[in-house]
Amino acid sequence: MSSILIVGATGTLGRQIAKRAIDEGHSVRCLVRSYRRAAFLKEWGAELVGGDLLFPETLPPALDGMDAVIDAATSRPTDMAGVREVDWGGKVSLIRATIEAGIDRYIFFSPLQAADYPQVPLMEIKRCTEQFLAESGLNYTILQPSGFMQGIIPQYAIPILDNQSVWVTNKMAPIAYMDTQDIAKFAVRALELPETEKKAFPVVGTRAWSAEEIIALCERLGDRTAKVTRIPIWVLRAMRQFLLFFQWGRNAADRLSFAEVGASGQPISANMDETYNTFGFDPRETTSLESYLREYFSLILKKLKEIEYQKQKAKQKKKKRSPFKSDNS
Repeated sequence: MSSILIVGATGTLGRQIAKRAIDEGHSVRCLVRSYRRAAFLKEWGAELVGGDLLFPETLPPALDGMDAVIDAATSRPTDMAGVREVDWGGKVSLIRATIEAGIDRYIFFSPLQAADYPQVPLMEIKRCTEQFLAESGLNYTILQPSGFMQGIIPQYAIPILDNQSVWVTNKMAPIAYMDTQDIAKFAVRALELPETEKKAFPVVGTRAWSAEEIIALCERLGDRTAKVTRIPIWVLRAMRQFLLFFQWGRNAADRLSFAEVGASGQPISANMDETYNTFGFDPRETTSLESYLREYFSLILKKLKEIEYQKQKAKQKKKKRSPFKSDNS
């Protein structure tokens, strides 16, 4: 078993990697900016070490005694620092600190087809980081997801359940979403497989789904009719140009540039045969988008029925008058 430093462990993907690694018996340390936000990781059995990619001096203590690094960090839309500071400057600092610490193994995540979109800041930065890793001398493995199933919930499922608008552009590329729990399996398994070193592998779902297909599925599973609002791509481009005028708006502008990926119309997917063969996983065990959403809607609708039942029960109790209470009292 390995001693692993996980960076980005409080994120959607990072927390699943931490859980998987702990469950498999690895010694897990997590680099965190907030101990409070990361308390659940400690409860799972991880060691927490304070640090920040933007402050290189905080990295050596976190790396001390580790066998490998799994880097699942990325800038958030709400962060003051943008993709250039976190996803380039911070990652370069982390890779250099890893080398200086004498750690040989490094697992990195980069969006699928990053090299195809040089006009999208995060995609271009990830491509440059891939190149930096290739020249670093580390035994790296690059895993390339296309999208997380967890992201579908706030984008499609919740608005449809709440009878709110689902916002989509006129043209959106089909995406082969994958459950982050499945992606985590590949990340942890890579540590055990020398044949994954100095290579990149796509990690994508069973098939690519268009926005229209996802909306139709959510409508069926949630027994709701979606209110779809379509935004012309030129509106997002204009908004991005406006935000670029302000320092505080650069991070949001960089995120809006992702609309260009969808506007291409090209499916964001890849053949997974080599990945499954190398990692030794059975593709039939990969979560399908339909089964993922079916489970989500089943749990949510059950909860909504329970809430409605409690509301009706409270109303009936309020209306009921005590038989021992007279009208004149």
